[in-house]
Amino acid sequence: MLNVPGIAYGGDYNPEQWPEDVWAEDVRLMREAGVTMVSVGIFSWALLEPSEGEYDFSRMDRILGLLHEHGIAADLATPTAAPPAWFFKAHPEALPVDKDGRRLSYGSRQTFCPSSPAYREAALRIAGALAERYADHPAVVMWHVHNEYGCHNAECYCDESAAAFRGWLRAKYDDLAALNHAWGTAFWSQWYYDWDEIIPPRATGAVPNPTHQLDWRRFCSDALLSLYKAERDVLREAAPSTPATTNFMVMYNFDALDYWRWAPELDVVSNDHYLQSADPESEIDIALSGDLVRSLAGGPWLLMEHSTGAVNWQPVNRAKDPGELRRNALAHVAHGADGIAYFQWRAARAGAEQWHSAMLPHAGTDSQIWRDVVRLGADLKALAEVRGSTGTAEVAVVWDWDARWAMELPSQPSEQVRFQDLVRDWYEPLWRAGVAVDFVRPDAELSSYRLVLAPSLYLIDDTGAANLTGFAERGGTLAVGFHSGMVDHNCHVRLGGYPGAFREALGVRTDELFPLLPGERVGLGGDATGTLWSERVRLEGAEAVASYTDGPLEGVPAVTRNSHGTGTTWYLSTRPDPDTLAALLERIRDEAGVRPVLDAVPEGIEAVLRRGTDADYLFLIDHAGKGAEIPVPSDATELLTGKPVTEGTVEVAPGEIAVVRQPH
Repeated sequence: MLNVPGIAYGGDYNPEQWPEDVWAEDVRLMREAGVTMVSVGIFSWALLEPSEGEYDFSRMDRILGLLHEHGIAADLATPTAAPPAWFFKAHPEALPVDKDGRRLSYGSRQTFCPSSPAYREAALRIAGALAERYADHPAVVMWHVHNEYGCHNAECYCDESAAAFRGWLRAKYDDLAALNHAWGTAFWSQWYYDWDEIIPPRATGAVPNPTHQLDWRRFCSDALLSLYKAERDVLREAAPSTPATTNFMVMYNFDALDYWRWAPELDVVSNDHYLQSADPESEIDIALSGDLVRSLAGGPWLLMEHSTGAVNWQPVNRAKDPGELRRNALAHVAHGADGIAYFQWRAARAGAEQWHSAMLPHAGTDSQIWRDVVRLGADLKALAEVRGSTGTAEVAVVWDWDARWAMELPSQPSEQVRFQDLVRDWYEPLWRAGVAVDFVRPDAELSSYRLVLAPSLYLIDDTGAANLTGFAERGGTLAVGFHSGMVDHNCHVRLGGYPGAFREALGVRTDELFPLLPGERVGLGGDATGTLWSERVRLEGAEAVASYTDGPLEGVPAVTRNSHGTGTTWYLSTRPDPDTLAALLERIRDEAGVRPVLDAVPEGIEAVLRRGTDADYLFLIDHAGKGAEIPVPSDATELLTGKPVTEGTVEVAPGEIAVVRQPH
């Protein structure tokens, strides 16, 4: 449990980038803004250890002392995401190597090989020195291990990585015969007779072995996880009661790490989330990300980084619209965040992120961002009692990093098929309808759900497949998207017809795939269309709900429904247009008995419920800018204003938020 009252509020604090006479102003303004916790020391390795084994903690001593004096907690980081120049001068072999065999240079961040023994030794040494010095410091309430593992160096192809990869493979397969079988190395004369013949999937003349690539992705995730656990254990030994975290990046464009494997190793699950400027409805990505992180955490989580305005790393870095800062932050709280933090506290004058927004912008306190930051601090203080409350989902969406990695390997039937696009397709209409969603592993316990959706599950092992189909057999409703169940955990095609592992439960059999060209559409009856994919589906017990109305598959079933055991299964063999998919999912969830958080919520209002011990907390967020009157129980209270609900409705002003406390 994080020892900070209420909803924690703050951001990355980098006082070493500023003259010391600025620090007093920083803490004064933090108190004005309602900041309760800041992350410190994230990129300070070069200052804390100016040469190998020689430390200078004087600056950090003063920083932590100043924060504690002003009642601001510290999330103290190990600075291991940015080794100093002296380290690489002494250990050039620790620099990463890319797929083409080029050794990269230092001069930015995360410029190290995750399998480097020299890096591991140096990282554990600085982590141990920090732990020894600050284990009992009253300001330190959490350890922040590293920063954004795998953001820039998720894969290194050097000889040290190759040796570590072989060690990982030996532990997994035990003998070469098992590896050769799993990888299907009889194809293209790829058979291995000695472990030393195995190398990472470096750049080569044609397509590398799919299972080789998949195991490589698994290894790379585990290699970084090993580093996290090693640092965490050093910190835990010195301060066993201080929780440790590291910041995940559950965002649209990051897929390097299998966070289902990582999450159980964190005392507090944290996430960084940044909007995609090109996304016209980025509020949907906030919700999806928040629900996924809450599911990883098994409850409340901490938003470690997001932005007050523009970022600095996209082709065009858009400023946020009026009110968007507040809506974004409170949407994260609605989806389970018990802490809101930004990168960073004070906008940098120099360095690679000088054009990244901050809580205290270049313009200072005479700015709209600062006024919004202060207002948000007051909001979070008013929502203190929301802390610890949980979600209320009856719908589970299956999310699996193995399936994502495998489906997006080269030489698929269509390179246009992307895992997260398909998941968002199915998530979006549920979000618009105000239906609560959890994300689950394929092998998760499912008895608390009425409906399980598998929009994209190309790879699935036998255990996961049995779990999902068993859920339907025992009375649940399971809906499966195209190109699912196709391969096993070794990326071997499941023979006998598609969709492989789900064929019997779905009551269908496909003998050939017909992926569609970019811009190509197939009719599904009336105005409904499908894109991206189609299949020659044969009914083997299922009924056709919609069929293809043109093209080579005219008359062939496209969407099917089947009775399986005491439950129901659905199969979508194409990507329906948004309106058609929304109508299908509405029918599916209605049949499953799934209800939204509120009935008849006006379009553009996001309704999310967090359930507490004594009350429920209904978040109403107006993304459309039109405002609305929403019916709520008469004994409720709107927390942001503190006003009781007297006439059975609460007003959500245009572009604003209401949070309604509903006693049990």
